[in-house]
Amino acid sequence: MITQVTNGIKISVQTSFEGTFFKNYKMHYAFGYTITIENQTNSAVQLTDRHWEILDALKDIELVDGQGVIGKKPVIQPGKSYTYSSGCLLASPIGAMKGYYDMVDLRSGEGFEAEVPTFKFSAPFAIN
Repeated sequence: MITQVTNGIKISVQTSFEGTFFKNYKMHYAFGYTITIENQTNSAVQLTDRHWEILDALKDIELVDGQGVIGKKPVIQPGKSYTYSSGCLLASPIGAMKGYYDMVDLRSGEGFEAEVPTFKFSAPFAIN
């Protein structure tokens, strides 16, 4: 598990290899990830947007921006956490993701970023 704390928000990431499949005559590698966002501040925060850089060994970096995570904009109370799972398809058995969440302190109304540490994807057969 990879963990990082920025601006009082602790983000932990666990990855998994889900398998391979063919799509449009090309092999794809499916990876899953579970992220836990823990609020270590003294006020409630809300995750409003996400920003990802997806690195695939066989492709250019893909930038993905969107509202919330898995269709939600969770409010996280002080001392509480929010966990969600999602996935990523790569053209290569090796890759990584990194990024950040836009957060809002609900007491002050101020926005800030919470960094998501770089987490790696690697199919078991691709590891030396």
